[in-house]
Amino acid sequence: MNLSDKAGPIGVFDSGYGGLTILRELEKALPEHDFIYLGDNARNPYGTRSYEVVYEYTLQAVLRLFEMGCHLVILACNTASAKALRTIQQKDLPGIDPNRRVLGVVRPSVELVGDLSRTRKVGVLGTSGTVQSESYPIEILKLHPDIKVFSEACPMWVPLVENNEYNGDGADYFIQKNVSQLMQKDAHIDTIILGCTHYPLLKSKIQKYVSSNVTILSQGPVVANRLVDYLQRHPEMDTKITRGNQNRFFTTESVAKFQESAGIFLSKPVLAEHIKID
Repeated sequence: MNLSDKAGPIGVFDSGYGGLTILRELEKALPEHDFIYLGDNARNPYGTRSYEVVYEYTLQAVLRLFEMGCHLVILACNTASAKALRTIQQKDLPGIDPNRRVLGVVRPSVELVGDLSRTRKVGVLGTSGTVQSESYPIEILKLHPDIKVFSEACPMWVPLVENNEYNGDGADYFIQKNVSQLMQKDAHIDTIILGCTHYPLLKSKIQKYVSSNVTILSQGPVVANRLVDYLQRHPEMDTKITRGNQNRFFTTESVAKFQESAGIFLSKPVLAEHIKID
């Protein structure tokens, strides 16, 4: 693979639209930096797919972003972070380019949760795929063996967001149901991780159904803060990122559909381009 050493944007990859909530926070934290967002919407969702398929698709996307000039790629997708990140970091990067980096969204939240939880009882709200992967309990156990994790799959939440129904009364039914089921697992849960990048759009409704002493952790601000810290600690990487305050958006699906849905997540018009990554 012929990769350029010239500076380029930060790559942000997701299987769909949820990673736009991560990008939104990255833009706030690093307003001068350039970003490329790549959504593999044509093959979404990833959550129901095997580890092997998620790894294959994610690696294809990472390689494409490298080819587009990115030296640093953020997997703004819980499924890709859980099922593909470690293999790409350990097996693929050394052979592709040992100076390039791929980072995920699971670890930053896991690191922070140890400082937030007083009762050492933590809840995770996620898609069925993320919950079944047990990525959060596994990672939390590694760093915080004294914390007990309770997970709840919320299969209706992503469709509510993507169909722009998340502000409606119908959304409250499903949110109250899933939040109540999580809290019934242990009444002492004091920290809840939103383990899906769509869920920040539902945060105000989620807060209605938990007590005021429960902290709800959205991934976007956490990932953005950790990335700022990472670039401060690795100035050699920061110099490889262009600064023009420019974002480009690519989708493997319909451009018109992506632009319409992306506007929901970013609250502003988006111009996208079509791309193939297989």
